[in-house]
Amino acid sequence: MTEAYAPQLPAPIATRPRTIVRRTRGNRHGPVTRLMSPGDLGQLLKPFVFLDLFDMDTASFPGIGLHPHSGIATVTYLFEGAIRYEDTAGATGVLPAGGVEWFKAGHGAWHGGGPGDTGRSRGFQLWLALPPEQELGPVENIVLAPDAVAPDGPARVLVGTHGGATSSLTAPASLNYLAVRLRAGESWRYQQAIGHTVCWVALSTGRLRVPERVEAGELAIFEPSNDAIDVDAEADAEFMLGSAVAHPHDLVLGQYSVHTSAATLRAGEQRIREIHRRLQTEGRL
Repeated sequence: MTEAYAPQLPAPIATRPRTIVRRTRGNRHGPVTRLMSPGDLGQLLKPFVFLDLFDMDTASFPGIGLHPHSGIATVTYLFEGAIRYEDTAGATGVLPAGGVEWFKAGHGAWHGGGPGDTGRSRGFQLWLALPPEQELGPVENIVLAPDAVAPDGPARVLVGTHGGATSSLTAPASLNYLAVRLRAGESWRYQQAIGHTVCWVALSTGRLRVPERVEAGELAIFEPSNDAIDVDAEADAEFMLGSAVAHPHDLVLGQYSVHTSAATLRAGEQRIREIHRRLQTEGRL
């Protein structure tokens, strides 16, 4: 009798935990903590070039007036509260907790805002460097209501794709940006896309093991790798996670702008000056 053939399955491939290569608590300015800027960690984490963690109310931070940008997109997300926003392309409104404001400055625009009417507001604002074909493109402002943000387990996919969820926002390059909530004792695995060797996590509240401990207020940067990241919550935690293919272009910096060349920076700043003159004529500055 011929014995039945039993196929030999390959042994599972052992992977080692991702190592944290750098961490920071940034620089605090009142209710806002700047965790990265284009002139420091943004050079390491590009296309992620700027990240603010804010925890504010109307007394500590009444708002910020119109100010200019070019060459970047901003992504604002709240875990708590609400904020007002406006820009010179005509967008205005209130962003609630769980919603996303996507503001693509492109060739140049001004925007501003401040706390809404909920008292405390807590969340993150991110800047993304744009590739050359988009850095002088049109201005875009898209606001996603909380129920329009794609969920994937405990994560919400603000930009990009993870698991079975894809954001309705069009990413300027291959990147993911997620907001995650975990209860104490819960675990979650992040598997980034192939080529996403840039990866970081930033905590608003709580404490995680990844497997090294990361605490509230920290930004932790992982070694370049395509290995998954296993996250265990030691306390109730709310955090952001970003991963991307590394931005292959230089960061050419202005006061409010990030471009890939001196020529595109000049063009963006020229557009900003034109809008400035218009705002002065209208009495808005």
